[in-house]
Amino acid sequence: MGPRTGVLANPGLILFVWLTAHCARLQADGFTQEGLDASRDDLWAHANTSLLQGFWCQPANQLSQNQLSALIRRMASQQVLLKAWQLSCLANLAALHGLQRDFLLHPPDLLLFYNLGQVREANCWAFIHRAAQGDIELLANLPDQRAALQRSALACLGAPRPQLSASDLLLLGTLVCDMDASSIVASDPRVLRNLQRCSRLTPGQQDALNTLLASGRTMLGPPTSWNLGGLQALGPLATYISPSLWMQAQEAVGLEFFGSTVASCRAKRLSQHDTKRFVTSFLEAKAKAKSMSSRPKRGTATGRPCVQGNITAATLRDNLFLVRYDCSQLESCLGSHVLRANLDPLLQHPLPAECQRVIKAKLARIYPSGVPEEQLRLITSLVYLYSGTEIGQWNITSGDTVMALLASDVALENQTEAILQKFLDHKGSITGTLLVAIGGSRLCWMSPQQIQAIQPSEFRLAGAPDISSCPQSRKDVLYSKAREAFGSASTTAAYYHAIRPYLGGAPVVELESLAQANISMDIYTFTNLNPHVLQSLSVDSVMTLLGPNVGDLLKARSHPTVSSWLRSLNRSALSELGLNTGLSSPAGPTSPVLSTTGTHHTTPQASHLVAMLGGPGSGAPTSGSPPAHLGYLPLAVLLSSSILWLLYRGTLGPSWDCSQGTCTMASADSTVLAPAGKLGLVGRAGCQRPRCKPQAQGTWLCPTS
Repeated sequence: MGPRTGVLANPGLILFVWLTAHCARLQADGFTQEGLDASRDDLWAHANTSLLQGFWCQPANQLSQNQLSALIRRMASQQVLLKAWQLSCLANLAALHGLQRDFLLHPPDLLLFYNLGQVREANCWAFIHRAAQGDIELLANLPDQRAALQRSALACLGAPRPQLSASDLLLLGTLVCDMDASSIVASDPRVLRNLQRCSRLTPGQQDALNTLLASGRTMLGPPTSWNLGGLQALGPLATYISPSLWMQAQEAVGLEFFGSTVASCRAKRLSQHDTKRFVTSFLEAKAKAKSMSSRPKRGTATGRPCVQGNITAATLRDNLFLVRYDCSQLESCLGSHVLRANLDPLLQHPLPAECQRVIKAKLARIYPSGVPEEQLRLITSLVYLYSGTEIGQWNITSGDTVMALLASDVALENQTEAILQKFLDHKGSITGTLLVAIGGSRLCWMSPQQIQAIQPSEFRLAGAPDISSCPQSRKDVLYSKAREAFGSASTTAAYYHAIRPYLGGAPVVELESLAQANISMDIYTFTNLNPHVLQSLSVDSVMTLLGPNVGDLLKARSHPTVSSWLRSLNRSALSELGLNTGLSSPAGPTSPVLSTTGTHHTTPQASHLVAMLGGPGSGAPTSGSPPAHLGYLPLAVLLSSSILWLLYRGTLGPSWDCSQGTCTMASADSTVLAPAGKLGLVGRAGCQRPRCKPQAQGTWLCPTS
């Protein structure tokens, strides 16, 4: 049958459109088929950003090549930011439809997940240049893909060189964020432009940055010639400047930059975390300079007389306040009345921890029975200093107060639980709005009793929180609550879409049931499963669970969860996965990388991919990772997993029957619908992928039971 037009009739597309339009408020039942012609390519070419951000892969499997191409290009033109779990499966879908060749029209973030072995040598520079504009941190769960990208980039540059030139750095983009300190120091000084795009610098990279700045080879010149414009041009990198370099800079320039940085922080243009790093370094430099001068150094003991003058509201408006008043002078010069009336402007300053403790002590003297609720909303940066006993003195009656207190990134586990408990003790309830506001990481710090107290109707409104950082015990409790909230969904697809963020706490029976429901789990979700539960899954179950995403195991084989599971398998099981080599030694980056040189006595495709895998003798850099000891993998493994899956699906057709032990294609007009009822249980009915295995002469053998 040809593609249908008019009213949308394909259940997968209906679910895609409906769920993405309502991703923030999942309602698994009741979507309609009204008023949308999804067969038109221009529908996807003009989709709005909110619709595109709700993308998920299972219903998108039903899109035609043209529709998927239009969708990806629209994502690029709208600069839609997708999560890693969305990008990983979207990359496989693009490969399945042969769309990787259009990479110049695709989002840079998506290119990070592409099968590098499918990129032609002639496109090497263009591909890496665009991919390197993406957010490399999206590959946090795919360490082998991340290392392979850097090897590919260096291979594009040709022969190894002692120094990376400006044009080399233009190619490498954010991939420089994975370079070691020695490579950074040896690079062209314009490497600073690359480092500005890194989300954070390692201690070694920070040392390399300061070595470069001290050398005077950068656009700023030597520290003695720094100026405000040059420092501001550094962006967040300036917050990593060491105290020793600030001591060399001209005092007037340093003070001017200090004031502008604090102003940016108070205006929310720079994070408190980055600003405090700078303030700590700068004030340390000033303290060292004072100690080296002939003037007597200021003591640190409390009770010293106020020598800087009493602090007033006007004083607190000064962006150089922390330069003029150290923590001992803050103790001596800040009166209770001024503190009570100006708590908000005071805490807008990036106070060092010692100064924060001074403020907390003063508040305790002002409010011996506990900080009043109207003031609690202002002390979010101090919450981490309070014990559970002290929080027990607070009155928390408003959800707005809870959201304000937990919005800060400094609250620790016991503070979160204690704050929520005070709210619940005052007959408060944890609503969906509150769950969204406090975010996924705060769910980790709720007590099991607090999680169980959430009403299922409110839990359904929590969106898709990231609970990957939660301890396993909390993941288990959150999964149990999610099962309660979403278990009555009427379709497998709706159930999986809702339960996916919580599968890190799922038991074996749930994962095996999902594996038979044709859900095609993405590799990001897979790496966040309970490692102990994963040990109980067979190779067949994992292959069926991942579906067309099974090839991503190669991109994540060094991830602790994946590595642990692979090491638990025998040689026969590893051979079935095509991963039977290289596991006896420390795992190294093994994903295919781009080949730019050399020929091999084998087929063109095989030679390209063998060169990519970094087998014995490969001298490609590994970004600090242990060397891989892989040998040469079987040809079947070297072929793209997406191509193999395409052949598999093409052989079987859109639907099939394995009831008689062989795979037979069903009628093109037939459809299989999952009956209504609770999902996520063992024995859940629905459309299932047969557990077929390839045999000789292109035939498939299926189990009869």
